[in-house]
Amino acid sequence: MSIEARIAELGHTLPEVPAPAGSYLNYTRSGNLLFLAGGIPPVEETYQGKVPTDTSIEIAQEAARLVTLNRLAVVKDAVGSLDKVKQIVTVNGFVSSEPDFYAHPSVINGCSDLLVEIFGDKGMHSRTACGVAALPLNVSVEINMVVEIDD
Repeated sequence: MSIEARIAELGHTLPEVPAPAGSYLNYTRSGNLLFLAGGIPPVEETYQGKVPTDTSIEIAQEAARLVTLNRLAVVKDAVGSLDKVKQIVTVNGFVSSEPDFYAHPSVINGCSDLLVEIFGDKGMHSRTACGVAALPLNVSVEINMVVEIDD
């Protein structure tokens, strides 16, 4: 089964690739590694604000899943097919949170769990999950990743 078929089987679709919102690229490639820029969820009130006061952990996990699909759309745009993914190498997740919130890994599990559901062992990765004072456009989650491609 192709990776895109697996994504559909899980009930998801890849969004359109967003245009960069500044002086940067969606990705850069070095050898077989794609370094993806940070992605954010749709800028809607649902996915804005600090976790857990403005946005629940569950909604922030949903935001992380949407960002993951967004980043996978960038990978597909870069190499033509998600079937070329050899390994998700690392994920860096940032959660806009209150100073006394410590469940950042639970939020970023929305991304990590989805990657494993989609790619199996190829979706296992190293990870950073941390809290920050604020994120662009007041979103609750931002994620970047490094992906190894098998050409």
